[in-house]
Amino acid sequence: MKFIRLDLLTLLISLFILNGCKNQDTIGLGVVNANQINGKLVDTATIVINTITEDTVLTSGLATTPLSFLKDPVFGNTEANIAMDINLPNSAAYTLPTGTITVDSAMLVLPYAVGNFYGDSISSRYKANVYQLKERVFSGTEYYNNKVWDVDRTVLLGTKSFVSRTSDSIQILNPIPSKPDSLIKVAPQLRIPISPSFINNVFYNAPAAQRASNLVFKNNVKGFYITLDKTQSGPGGTFMLSMGGAASIQIYYKNVNGTVIDTGILSLPSTIAAAEIKHSIRPAALQKELDTPPAGGSKTVYLQGLGGLRSKISFPYLKQFAKNVGGDVIINRAELTLRPQPGSTIPFAPLPRLAMYRYDIAKQRVFIQDATNTDPRSFGSNAAGGFFIAQDQQYHFLITAYIQDLLRGATPDYGSFIGPAIPTSTTSIFPTAQNDGRTVAVGFDKTSPYSIKLNIFYTKVSK
Repeated sequence: MKFIRLDLLTLLISLFILNGCKNQDTIGLGVVNANQINGKLVDTATIVINTITEDTVLTSGLATTPLSFLKDPVFGNTEANIAMDINLPNSAAYTLPTGTITVDSAMLVLPYAVGNFYGDSISSRYKANVYQLKERVFSGTEYYNNKVWDVDRTVLLGTKSFVSRTSDSIQILNPIPSKPDSLIKVAPQLRIPISPSFINNVFYNAPAAQRASNLVFKNNVKGFYITLDKTQSGPGGTFMLSMGGAASIQIYYKNVNGTVIDTGILSLPSTIAAAEIKHSIRPAALQKELDTPPAGGSKTVYLQGLGGLRSKISFPYLKQFAKNVGGDVIINRAELTLRPQPGSTIPFAPLPRLAMYRYDIAKQRVFIQDATNTDPRSFGSNAAGGFFIAQDQQYHFLITAYIQDLLRGATPDYGSFIGPAIPTSTTSIFPTAQNDGRTVAVGFDKTSPYSIKLNIFYTKVSK
């Protein structure tokens, strides 16, 4: 009972004390008209966006290298050919084994980067042709997409007709020394038969000095040039291949040494590869956009991987935004949304990710504030967005800090851009040959419900 009485007494005393507080505004800031903070949304900001060509693209030293011929009715033709080196076994001097060696067959093995195919895998038929280079592919040299390789097209060293099966493993015959050959399952790969006479000329029947030094071998053999036949049926597509260190020529041979007959595989590895990429035969509508970009922005925007197309974007409305609001403005959230044109995602899927970036004073690409790791307002490049959201059929970019700095003049607009990005990379603001998709997006069009839009949630701060 003592405890109950104490609780009741405490409650009564508390009520008398609280009731004695006549002015509830003496602690804290009361909500009055002079200092009330209201969040507002503006989604009518004018956006100027145009399609421009991409910068040159580095194509050497990549994790994946494109092999392509794609006929796109909207973007035109895309072609990507591969130049690759060939080395002695283990890239070192090689001595022929004792006995008489006969080449049964030779295969140029090009592993697929699993899942990396873009284009038509149903109706299109493909044919890969292999020629010999007339110039070397050098290690330590940066090669770009506009490099035109010197090729001997008079002799076709190998050819292979195939369909797109980039996710299917295959079975091959594996010779085992002194034992019966066996079938083994290998990762998805393109295997192109190479002329045995070529292998004999450059390797087995070549002067011993050509096998005594990898440098001499490379200087004489040069390398291979791989291209897709442009007369095949269907719109075609782009294959991404794992080249550096994974591609090779596999030589299947028979060795007769006295009464002993054996079979085996000898591998001539490739360690360096580069792609030659061309975009051509642009349709009239797209070519007009590139030749004469509309001053007020385009209603249609074209974005293309493999060093194709990007967009330049600006926000002229921001210059008058603070003046129109009539006071200091804090940007709570700024989100840019970009939508593909309805019907443009079939049969060609849209790019899985786009990146927004800006130029610095030297016209070099840098992250916007929301995507950099050095700005305290940033949540990282993934949080900044750019991913295609299938259920919404749009791309989202969170650009709050960048818009705030543009609004205040803290960051001069030397140029802002949106371009294709590698989905798995957090540093993908540079032109890349490892992204092979395309997107036809709606630009700034006030008459379209799919128009690009900048949603700004802001707070007006009264002084």
